[in-house]
Amino acid sequence: MSTAAAAAPARTGTVLADLLPASRVRDIALVAGGAVLTGLAAQVSLPVPGSPVPVSGQTFAALLVGTALGARRGFLSLALYALVGMAGVPWFAEGTAGYAMPTLGYILGMLLAATAVGALARRGADRSVLRMAGTMALGSLIIYAVGVPYLALATGMPLSRAVAVGLLPFLIGDALKAALAMGLLPTAWRLAGPRD
Repeated sequence: MSTAAAAAPARTGTVLADLLPASRVRDIALVAGGAVLTGLAAQVSLPVPGSPVPVSGQTFAALLVGTALGARRGFLSLALYALVGMAGVPWFAEGTAGYAMPTLGYILGMLLAATAVGALARRGADRSVLRMAGTMALGSLIIYAVGVPYLALATGMPLSRAVAVGLLPFLIGDALKAALAMGLLPTAWRLAGPRD
């Protein structure tokens, strides 16, 4: 057997969560677990001077959840996270909750981003470092494409100011999160071993 064949992980069309035995209970647990993981990661949060948007772990968790669970479960997981937080559970960044906050657009963007990266993962985007880099970049772009204009509308600031306080300060952190995902997910596939 060739080295490439021996190193090949599960066939394209599967995501990491599919390696677990299939059942409705599994899917419910994964969706709920993804929401809880995102809520816990959101508590790792640092304020950014001059910005209403903190640096937090929730964006990384949202993209990780989408990639590991796939588009459908990723969407449901982030929808659960968003709805429960909007209903009052204080598990958004900095322990906030509700829907009348200028950062809600980022959470809605995470829902869409988790869906997109989950669809890409089903096509094998989480199997290599380079494809994972592109996947994380696209997910981050989707989050900002929703979050920054929402921030501008919610606060009344010009879009250029929203970019300055709601995007630019986060680019280095996003690059570090992408680097972590670029190592984490392809490694998880290698550890899972070859599958038919």
